[in-house]
Amino acid sequence: MSDLQTITLGGGCFWCTEAVFVKVRGVTDVESGYCNGHVAKPSYEQVCSGDTGHNEVVKLVFDPAQINLREILEIFFVIHDPTTLNRQGNDAGTQYRSGIYVSTPEQGEIANNMLAEMTQAKVFGRPIVTEVLPLSNYSPAEDYHQDFFERNPFQGYCMAVAAPKVEKFRKTFARLVKN
Repeated sequence: MSDLQTITLGGGCFWCTEAVFVKVRGVTDVESGYCNGHVAKPSYEQVCSGDTGHNEVVKLVFDPAQINLREILEIFFVIHDPTTLNRQGNDAGTQYRSGIYVSTPEQGEIANNMLAEMTQAKVFGRPIVTEVLPLSNYSPAEDYHQDFFERNPFQGYCMAVAAPKVEKFRKTFARLVKN
């Protein structure tokens, strides 16, 4: 049995990112939260103001015997736009920036190597703005944000934004969908 690992990802609204990663084989836990800001335990309203420096993120616990970090990052780069600074679709502000927040130096090396490869290959046709930083000042989001898509699949935002991301994941990474 392998040891579980943790990685934290910011790819816009955490409802959308969480909605995808709860369906990924080998991901054992997904928690929506806030990280890398300067306020201790901020509220959703504080983060939305853009004044705390926090990013909306999902903290993933995964089993590297079932899925490796590179595969997780491949999914991450398919389900959000890493070329838009402080924006994902209609969601704008520093709290929606593209970010990979690592738990170990090895994770940072994997993430930075992958970014360099994608930049060299001009995968997106525009510069990638994803930040790679050590995870800091993390706190979980309020309970009502956890499993939001699962509990509210017919909510307008979920239908318009999260559901298409889940479907894109299912089609692109069928081999990694949980049974």
